[in-house]
Amino acid sequence: MSRTLHLAEKLISRPSVTPDDADCQAMLIARLAPLGFHCETIVSGPENFRVTNLWAKREGFRPAAQADSAHSASKSIASSAPPKTLVFAGHTDVVPTGPLEQWHSHPFTPSHRDGKLYGRGTADMKTSIAAMVVAVEEFLAAHPEPELSIAFLITSDEEGPATDGTVVVCERLLARGEVLDYCIVGEPTSVDQLGDMIKNGRRGTMSGKLTIKGVQGHIAYPHLAKNPIHLFAPALAELVATEWDRGNEFFPATSWQVSNVHGGTGASNVIPGELVVDFNFRFCTESTPESLQQRLQAVLSKHQLEYDLKWTLGGLPFLTTPGALVDAVRGAIRAETGLETALSTTGGTSDGRFMAKICEQVIEFGPINASIHKINEHVLVSSLDPLKNIYKGVLERLADRPAPSESVSAP
Repeated sequence: MSRTLHLAEKLISRPSVTPDDADCQAMLIARLAPLGFHCETIVSGPENFRVTNLWAKREGFRPAAQADSAHSASKSIASSAPPKTLVFAGHTDVVPTGPLEQWHSHPFTPSHRDGKLYGRGTADMKTSIAAMVVAVEEFLAAHPEPELSIAFLITSDEEGPATDGTVVVCERLLARGEVLDYCIVGEPTSVDQLGDMIKNGRRGTMSGKLTIKGVQGHIAYPHLAKNPIHLFAPALAELVATEWDRGNEFFPATSWQVSNVHGGTGASNVIPGELVVDFNFRFCTESTPESLQQRLQAVLSKHQLEYDLKWTLGGLPFLTTPGALVDAVRGAIRAETGLETALSTTGGTSDGRFMAKICEQVIEFGPINASIHKINEHVLVSSLDPLKNIYKGVLERLADRPAPSESVSAP
C-alpha cells in the first residue's frame, strides 16, 4: 500500500468533527518528531470548545561561513542569512457527517469503491495532510540538510468559527518574531483533475446585520404605522443594483448578497415594527471594509431610514502574485501531470487569510473539490501519490534541490 494512502486512511478513521482533533495531530507528531521537528501543541478556546493546534518546525541547514576568496566571501554573506521557511498548513477537523443512513459506507471507516477512497475528510483535507507529511519524509531522506526550514501549522478549528485555530497560532508566531516566507494550504482546489487550479488569493468577507425600525400597527390602519419592509424596499433595490467595484486582474468584482430577511409577528393582520436583514460582502482588493461600510450606510441615509447596523469582518482579501512560490507550485504540477495550472481567487474563505498576515507568499493547493462537505465524500486513490509528488517537487524547487529528472507522469 502507498505510504500516503496508509496515512490518509489512518487520519480518516479518526472522527475529528470540529473542534475535536481526535488525536490526529498526535499521529502527525509521531511522524515529524523523529525527522527533527520541534513540535508544539497549542490548546485554545473555552472548555466547551477546546481547539488543538500544532506548530512543528525543522530549522534549515546553515553551512559554515568560509571567506578564503572574494567568491567564497560573497557566498558567506549570502549563507549568513537565515534559511527561508516553507509552511504546510491544514486542518484535521471535518464537518459533521450528515445522515449516516445516506452514506454507502461509514464516514469514518475508509472505504474503496471504483478507484475512489471514501470517508469524511478525504478531500477536505486529510489526504492533503498525509501527502504533505510523506512528501517531507521523502524529501528529507534524499536531502537531510536542506537550506530550507520546513514547518507545519495544523488546526482543529477551520470548519468551525475559526477563532481559536490558525489565527491564534499566527498571533503567537508574530509576537515572537517568527518569519515565514512561503505557505501552502492544503485546501482542495482542483476542479476536474489534480493540478488544474490553485488558489493564489481569496476574497475578503464581511457580514452585516441590519435592523430597519418601523412602527407596529394594525394592517387595516397603515396611516397609524410605519412598515419597515416598505421603507427598506427602495434602498434594497438600489443596493442590489450598485456596482461596488469592477474587480481586477486577479479578482472578480465585489458582490453584495442578502442571506436572510426576518420581519413580522406571524399574524397576517399586523404591520411589523422592525425588519432584520442579514447580508454579506465578498470583496476584492479594489475595495476596503471601510469604503464598503460607508457606501452602504450612505444609501440607507439617503432613503431616510432609521436603523441599527452591526458589522462582522470575517477576513480581509489576500493575494500572492506570481513569484517564487507560485513558480515552484506550477513547475511541480507541470512535472508531475503535464498540466499548466490556472490561478484563481474564487470560492469561500480559508485559513490562508490568517497566514497571509504573517507570510508574504500564500497559495492553496489540494485534491479535486467536487465532493467536499457532501455525503460520500471521496478522492481518487490514483491522485494521492501524485499529490505527494507535487508537494515534494515544491520542496525541491524552493530548496534548490531539483529532482534528477523532470519526467512527466500520465495525467
